[in-house]
Amino acid sequence: MGARETIPQLIKSNCERWGQRTAMCMKYRGIWRRYNWKDYYEKVKYFSLGLISLGFRPGDVVCIIGDNEPEWFWGEFAAQAAGGIATGIFVDAIPSEVKYVAVHSGAKFAIVNDQEQTDKFLDIKDELPSLKKVIYWDPKGLKNYDDPTLISFAEVIELGREYEKTHSKLFEQNVEKGRGDDGAFIYYTSGTTGLPKGAMLTHRALINTAQGFIGRYPLTEDDDLVSNFPPAWVGDSFFATIPHLLTGAKLNFSEEPETIAEDTREVGPDFVIYGPRQWESLVSEIQVKMTDANRIKRFFYSLFMPVGYKIADMSFEGKTPGLLWRALHGIAHAFLFRPLKDKLGLGKAKFAVTGSSVLSLDTFRLIHAIGIELRQSYASTEAGFISSHGKGEIDFQSVGRPASGVEVRLTDEGELLVRSECIFSQYYKDPEKTAATMVNGWCRTGDAVHINDEGHLIFMDRLEHMGELASGTKYAPQYIEGRLRFSPYIKDAMVVGGKDRESVCAIVNMDFAMVGKWAERNDIPYTTFVDLSQKKEVADLVQKDLIRVNSYLPEAARVKKFVLLHKEFDPDEAELTRTRKLRRDFMEQRYKDLIDAMYSDKESVIVEAPITYRDGRKGVVSTAIKVRKVN
Repeated sequence: MGARETIPQLIKSNCERWGQRTAMCMKYRGIWRRYNWKDYYEKVKYFSLGLISLGFRPGDVVCIIGDNEPEWFWGEFAAQAAGGIATGIFVDAIPSEVKYVAVHSGAKFAIVNDQEQTDKFLDIKDELPSLKKVIYWDPKGLKNYDDPTLISFAEVIELGREYEKTHSKLFEQNVEKGRGDDGAFIYYTSGTTGLPKGAMLTHRALINTAQGFIGRYPLTEDDDLVSNFPPAWVGDSFFATIPHLLTGAKLNFSEEPETIAEDTREVGPDFVIYGPRQWESLVSEIQVKMTDANRIKRFFYSLFMPVGYKIADMSFEGKTPGLLWRALHGIAHAFLFRPLKDKLGLGKAKFAVTGSSVLSLDTFRLIHAIGIELRQSYASTEAGFISSHGKGEIDFQSVGRPASGVEVRLTDEGELLVRSECIFSQYYKDPEKTAATMVNGWCRTGDAVHINDEGHLIFMDRLEHMGELASGTKYAPQYIEGRLRFSPYIKDAMVVGGKDRESVCAIVNMDFAMVGKWAERNDIPYTTFVDLSQKKEVADLVQKDLIRVNSYLPEAARVKKFVLLHKEFDPDEAELTRTRKLRRDFMEQRYKDLIDAMYSDKESVIVEAPITYRDGRKGVVSTAIKVRKVN
């Protein structure tokens, strides 16, 4: 089947092996469209030749922005087949973020989803001197656009068919001469401490990472996957797209981002991987629905969840349940867990995975309690797949053992260093940062990690974010924040402290939808998010969860004060990254007055918040954010 060093070579090999077998499914207007491996190969082939006919050359960069749809990946693989490099932009990126990636990468072509994404490029095209063409795949709303920069995805494919008539076998030659060390993709990292960095990954690094992953999570061509990670994020390649290419597992795409839950249920995937925020959102959804359910459903939930927790805890401890517990679990599975998993679209899942950042222990236990084998995985853009739980060795306090072929060691400061064939090659156009991250073949992760007696890695936090109070007490902000997000009433939180401070404090985002329902049930009147967030009753509600989380912490590291923020943390305001990680340095500067107030005797801080009324009018409301003690 030929070489399999590069991604296009994998596609060619799969076409030769499974030509008529379904490779991708995309739901369109309620109907699942199927693409076999021959269709897949031809889309990549002719789009690649079309790009070449438009002036695409080896080493050129194409940037892609859009929802998870087959065209996103055909465009990526086509550029790589032509000897080029792809880079992704998050679909909700604002024009300034789009400009940064396009300019920094020197992209010659942009592949976009629809009118919204097209407009982003047309608005800034005069600031993108390298850009030659903007290629769109959804023509809706673009009929009357006459900009010469624009061309449709279908037109590029037709150009490729014409180009092949005078350049026979060019595509096959390009694919054959590809090498594993060629650059494949530039992933722009989260930028939690500044501007995003472009991490270049080779074909070899991506393929080796995915091979390590499927070594822990075996997949076959008979399995179904759901594409639900943003393609601009490296997790999609590590845990979905490249495993799909290596194993032949079918890759499914939902019709719209809003229909992912419904479409996932229809697919019934054999393997599911969500980020911590998604798992926490899923658990919050379960709790919300149980709160709104009728008495009978609430009765069965309250009756059988303790059985699930008991079985899960026995499994964590390596114990075998006795006959009575097995019988009770069988009844609980029939009445609660099986229908609940089916509702979540996880009825067929052989295993489920979480990654990206720390998952709340409470969330982890609940997912296991309903019968889903959730495993932690640990990876990074620069270091690839680092570790994961294996079968029968789940320890929810760890992120598992190092993957096959991965060497790890700790510095005296507790920073994890990694060496493997999965490591990135460079930060694009930034040799200084590359040299600072790659030291004698070892990749500095920047993560504070502990290795226990069983060889499992215990992830603490980013090294730069590990907190230390004036007393010398250490605390891990992510650990506290993860446990707080388990609450159905808390959407997000940021924990603060520091060497010049005596205690830990927290800025908390309430979950407006859930708290709003709670307020209505308890006859608490409110008008806006701002108004509801400052109610004493809401503060008392949130305080219960802070007390719960404090019970897990040493006395000196417990949260002593908190504020309920008047708005949600927002990636469009640079408070969060596009993968919803906190940009702590920025946040601490932005909310400096609030933080200072928590470490003083102030009882409130006046802030101004923009609001939009139901009739569309906008205004600014001034409100006092109250500083509250955790009693």
